[in-house]
Amino acid sequence: MMIYADNAATTKMSETAIKAMMTVINESWGNPSSLYSHGQNAAEALEKARKTIAAQIGADPREIVFTSGGSEADNQAIISAAEAGKKNGKKHIISTAIEHHAVLHTLEKLKKDGFEITLLGVHENGIVIPSEVEAAIRGDTCLVTVMYANNEIGTIQPVREIGGICRRKNVLFHTDAVQAAGHIPINVKDDNIDMLSASAHKFHGPKGVGFLYAGKGVRLTSLIEGGAQERGKRAGTENVSGIAAMAAALEEANEKMAENAARLTSARDRIIEGLKKIPHSALNGDPVRRLPGNVNFCFEGIEGESLLLLLDDRGICASSGSACTSGSLDPSHVLLAIGRAHDVAHGSLRLSIGEDITDGEVDHIIRSVGEVVSYLRGFSPVWRDLTSGKKEFIL
Repeated sequence: MMIYADNAATTKMSETAIKAMMTVINESWGNPSSLYSHGQNAAEALEKARKTIAAQIGADPREIVFTSGGSEADNQAIISAAEAGKKNGKKHIISTAIEHHAVLHTLEKLKKDGFEITLLGVHENGIVIPSEVEAAIRGDTCLVTVMYANNEIGTIQPVREIGGICRRKNVLFHTDAVQAAGHIPINVKDDNIDMLSASAHKFHGPKGVGFLYAGKGVRLTSLIEGGAQERGKRAGTENVSGIAAMAAALEEANEKMAENAARLTSARDRIIEGLKKIPHSALNGDPVRRLPGNVNFCFEGIEGESLLLLLDDRGICASSGSACTSGSLDPSHVLLAIGRAHDVAHGSLRLSIGEDITDGEVDHIIRSVGEVVSYLRGFSPVWRDLTSGKKEFIL
């Protein structure tokens, strides 16, 4: 048995996406910037995909710029807002302590250029409080960037309320929707979003392709110089086959969203209830305001890396946090931000289940995690100190 429970890291391409990709590879493989008919066939495929993606998030096709993925889209959105703000003497940006590193590292870079960065904390449930965003906005604030849903603990943020505050304050609002797109409903107009980042491989599309939504009136700074592709917003010949696959995957994900969410939420909640029975464990993030397929737990007295390796032996592919930082010895910045102690944060497990999960697989996950945690605690010196009273339990 092999259970893939790391969909937050990447998803398997759907048959629909593969078919769309192969159609373009075989039939529309020309350069979309070329004027002859074969190039224009590729251009038509490109614009068809742009219209499809725009329709999925309530945008205009002209507001969609194709990128290499979510990280590039995050970088372009933040740098564009910073450049615009700089010209107007506004060099203050607001974000949160639980953002993806594509956002946090970009903000760190801007800090060296004289920008002041305010990173708002989150409460124990991992939710950003809109009133705290409003209180942080100043006369020189040029951007608020808050992720739609967290990649580690799955919490869904009050994006619509935060966007509304930014509209009233005349401040640009960007959201990293890499984990949200294709999994929960998004409408950029209703949600008061000025810029949004997404990545295809998080909703059963291919890796290496994503998009940035930038509403009318948002002036984008090009990160890549060269040709005039993407209306001068992103140079380089477009990955037409990948873009077509991304559009097909997002359309399919949205069509099946309600059905998939119901199935995933039921399985997610069963896993949560099962893992709660493990002594000295704790769910990370809000139990309700979270992505349908996300389960994130801390287990006191163990190391997450050992847990992952032993679960792999039992056919379960999981994570201890973001794949981008899984090689780090430091505990997750997200878990520390919600108040988890250093030692506890080291013993974390993220399960991001897929739509095809079965009841038997749910049972196998619950049973396996319980057995592995018990096994690891059996020879853990930390657990021995806790149970002997030398140290106090935190969870």
